[in-house]
Amino acid sequence: MITARQALADAAARFAFSDTPRLDAELLLAHALKIERPALLLDLDRPVPPSFAALVERRAAHEPIAYITGSRGFWTLDLAVGPGALVPRADSETLIEAAIAHFGEAGPASILDLGTGPGTLLLALLDHWPSARGLGVDRSAEALRYARRNAGSAQGRAALVQGDWATAIAGQFDLIVSNPPYIATDAALPTEVARHEPAAALFAGPEGLDDYRRLAPVFATLLAPGGAVLLEIGFDQAEPVGALLREQGFTSRLHRDLGGRPRVIVAIRDEGR
Repeated sequence: MITARQALADAAARFAFSDTPRLDAELLLAHALKIERPALLLDLDRPVPPSFAALVERRAAHEPIAYITGSRGFWTLDLAVGPGALVPRADSETLIEAAIAHFGEAGPASILDLGTGPGTLLLALLDHWPSARGLGVDRSAEALRYARRNAGSAQGRAALVQGDWATAIAGQFDLIVSNPPYIATDAALPTEVARHEPAAALFAGPEGLDDYRRLAPVFATLLAPGGAVLLEIGFDQAEPVGALLREQGFTSRLHRDLGGRPRVIVAIRDEGR
């Protein structure tokens, strides 16, 4: 009988391509056992279920852990994800932190999430501000199916619609958030990202700026007086994205992620514009 201890060591050795091979193995074995990871770690001499081998093979083929287990933790939520939906990243929590720092615990009354994917940003914000209402828009029907599954306690406060960015959206919102595609089309990506995650949610032209150029001109119309726009950016995009926003009459400030890299721009409308 192979024990969890040995199975984890063997699996981690096969996951050398990952930044977190041991964690990957533990998450998969906990999933196979239908228990939480802490419970697994309390008893590493337990037997390993036969289903674990197939999970290891999938990860060895560079499939994202979140696609294999069907979920990813983000902020206070466990979000359902799978093929067709961008996997939530911990770096994106920087945007949630920046929004809370800007609006405080009272929060905004209304939120617009452009490119909501599986509902990552919108649902995390609605969970933090239970009196807020929000609209999430995405071009991908597959991603929106996950967003609707994830709506949970936000049902009735979160409208999720298929659309092309802000096309046909009416009204104004106190908070506009977006994590648009921002990777240059010729950029090298890890195999698990390039092979499995949706290209439409990743790539945005030769500089990674195409979607920012589309979005910047619509913010002034959609943003309510006193509101704010929060955008996730690539680590080297603070200056060009900031310039696009200035052209539309916004001033901005930058928030950095836990690694110290530029990650989120908070933009507000210049008075008198």
